[in-house]
Amino acid sequence: MRRNWDAIWLVARREFIDQFRDWRIVVPMLLLITIFPFIADDTTRYAIGFMNRFGGDLILDNLIPFVILVIGFFPLSFTLVVALESFVGEKERGTIEPLLSSPLEDYQMYLGKLLVGIATPLFFSYFSIGIYLLLVSRRDVAFPSAYMLALIFLLTFAHAVLMVSSAIVISVQATTIRSANLLASFVVVPVAFLLQGETVLIFWGNEDVLWYAIAAVTLLAGLLVRLGLSHFKREYLLGREIDTLNFKRMWQTFQERFTGGARSIKDWYSREIPTTLRQLRQPLMIVLGLSVIAGLASYVWVIVNVPGYIEVSPDRIDGVRNFLNQNLANLDSLGDHLPAPLLFFYNARTTIFFLLAGVISFGTLGLTLFMFNIALVGGVMGAAQLIGFSPLLTFAAGILPHGIFELTAVILATAAMLRVGALLVTPQTDKSLGEILLLSLADWFKVYVGLVVPLLAVAALIEIYLTPVIIRLAFPYL
Repeated sequence: MRRNWDAIWLVARREFIDQFRDWRIVVPMLLLITIFPFIADDTTRYAIGFMNRFGGDLILDNLIPFVILVIGFFPLSFTLVVALESFVGEKERGTIEPLLSSPLEDYQMYLGKLLVGIATPLFFSYFSIGIYLLLVSRRDVAFPSAYMLALIFLLTFAHAVLMVSSAIVISVQATTIRSANLLASFVVVPVAFLLQGETVLIFWGNEDVLWYAIAAVTLLAGLLVRLGLSHFKREYLLGREIDTLNFKRMWQTFQERFTGGARSIKDWYSREIPTTLRQLRQPLMIVLGLSVIAGLASYVWVIVNVPGYIEVSPDRIDGVRNFLNQNLANLDSLGDHLPAPLLFFYNARTTIFFLLAGVISFGTLGLTLFMFNIALVGGVMGAAQLIGFSPLLTFAAGILPHGIFELTAVILATAAMLRVGALLVTPQTDKSLGEILLLSLADWFKVYVGLVVPLLAVAALIEIYLTPVIIRLAFPYL
C-alpha cells in the first residue's frame, strides 16, 4: 500500500511542479480568486440593502450560503483547463512518453493526475471562499452557521471531484487540446444546472436537504472516477492520433448487435430477446427490489405524515368520496380527451427520457426517476386508505389491468438502462469506451423495440378503454 501511494505521489508531485512553475497558470488564478470575492461582497452589500428596504427575508437569510456556493464554483470552472489537458496536453507537448514508459501502473498514473486535478482547484475555491467570509464577517448580516458552512464545503469538494474526474476522462479520450476544451462545456454546463438545483434547496429547503445533494454528487463523482480507471490504458494515448466519426461503421456495429445475425423476426424473438433477458437478471432483481421499497415507503409515509399536514376529518372524507362519485361519468369520455395513441406516445417518450438520464448519470438518475414514479403509485394507495378505500382493491381496479403491461415495460426498460450504466464503468480491455456505449445502447433498443413498445401499446389501449369500466364496476365495493 505504501509503495502504491509513493508512486501516486511521484506523479502528483511532477504535476504540481509542472503547474506552479508556469506563471500563465498561477497569476490568472490568483487574480481571479482574490478579485472575485470583493466583487461578490460588494454585490451582497447592495442586495442586502435592497431586501432590507423592500422585504425578502427568505432570500436574505439564505443569501450568504448561496453566494459561498457560487464563489466555490467559479474557481473550479476556471481551473478545469488544468485537468482537461492533464493527458492530452502532455501528449501534444511531447512530454508524456517518459511517463508512459515508466514502470508505473496505469491506475497510479491516473490517480496521480486526478489528485493534482482535484487539489489545485479545490485549494483555489476554499481560499476564495475564505476571503469572502472574512469580508462578510465585517458586515451587519446573519453569518451562516458552522453546520451550513460544513455542508457547503463538502458540496464544493464533491463538485471538484465531479468536474475534475469528468475533465480527466475527456482528456484521456480526446486527441487534441482544442477538442478537450470544446468538450469542457459538457462538464461546466451540467454542473451549472446542478448548482441551480442546489440553490433551490438552499432557498426553499432547510440545511439537512443539502445532504441529499452531497450524496448524489458524491455518487456520480465516484462513478466517474471508476469510469476513468476502468478505461484508462496507456497504449491508447500512444496509438490514437485522431478520431473520426465513421457513421457507416457505427451503424454497422449497432445493427449487427441489434439483430444478432437473426434472419427473421421470429428468429430474432426466439434467439436474441431471450439472450438479452438473461443478461438482465441482476439489473431486474435490483430494479424490482427498489420498486418494492419505493412503493412501500411512499405508502407508509402518506399514511403516517399526511394527517399531520391535512385534517382528515369525516366531513372531508365524505366530500372527497362524493367528488369521486360525481366524476365517475367523466371516465367514459377519457378516450376523447386522451386518445390511446397519444398516451402510448407519452409513455414511450418517457422511457426514452429515462434512458438519456441514465446514460449521463451511469443509470443513477434514470433509476431515481423510475423510483419516483413507483413512489407515486404507493402514495395513491396510501391516500386511498386515508379516505376509507381498500388499497388492494384500488390497485387491482385502477392500476393492475393496464399496469401488468405498463409496469412490466417500464421495469424492463429501467433494468436495460441500468445495465448500460453498469457496463460503462466495468473494465473491458478489449473494447473502447465508445464501442461499449454503442453495444450497450443496441442491447437497450433491442429490449425497447422487442418488448417495451408492444407492452406499452397494449397498456395504452387497456388504460383508455378497459380500466375506466373496471373502476366504475369496483367503485361501490371500494
